[in-house]
Amino acid sequence: MIRLSVLGVAVLAPGLPGWAASRAVLAGAMPWQDAPLTPPPPMLLPPTERRRTSTAVRLALAVAAEAAETSGMPPESLDTLFASSNGDGQVIGSILEALHETEVAISPTQFHNSVHNAAAGYWGIAVGSARPSVSTGGHDQVFASGLLQAAARVSATGEPLLLCVSDAPLPPPLHAKRPTGCAFGLALVLAPDGAPGAMARLGLAYQPEPTTEPPLPEGLAALRAANASARGLPLLAALAAMQPAELRFGMLEDGALAVEVAPC
Repeated sequence: MIRLSVLGVAVLAPGLPGWAASRAVLAGAMPWQDAPLTPPPPMLLPPTERRRTSTAVRLALAVAAEAAETSGMPPESLDTLFASSNGDGQVIGSILEALHETEVAISPTQFHNSVHNAAAGYWGIAVGSARPSVSTGGHDQVFASGLLQAAARVSATGEPLLLCVSDAPLPPPLHAKRPTGCAFGLALVLAPDGAPGAMARLGLAYQPEPTTEPPLPEGLAALRAANASARGLPLLAALAAMQPAELRFGMLEDGALAVEVAPC
């Protein structure tokens, strides 16, 4: 089992406008209520780069910045892992539309925004970081696969790491092939076990057997069903409640990631 410390946490989704404002809802003390979500412009970026960011990038940078802030660690000191199931569908969709319409020119900016590590690149610019960074996918299991890879990197390097898992809806006609009902992002600052200032400890282990998703209140369960990245909601709920928990997250068709949560 890999053991870790959680130093910081963040969330941004409809009805979950940040970690501090969402803890009561995540802990079950208040009902979840749907509310419009517009990821804020990343003010850490210079104006030129800020204008170029898409919804997907703004979402990722918003939760990354909040998690770094709640951890109390300098953001430029953190290794990063950005995980996304869809990538930047808005940019990919606009490029495909331009290729379909032969009279439409494609901005060169769209090409460097279309790569899967665009959010990681903008984060490096925003905070002035030259720390190692990984960008990964994972389809419906993007949260579990991202968390396991982040845990393995922290265990191997002994360095704290910022994990960001986020997805935004795809435009038509891509949405018909990969429905994503809303934007959702979460982030965790993870460190080796026993790190000072930790809010909780995690124990992770892969298990080669299928599993069912951990239960959630009705509103949060609907939110989880709408976005692959939102499958991390049970972990956020356990951290918000500050109660011990044993969770299991599906990985592929025949495996699961077991996660033990122990508040500090």
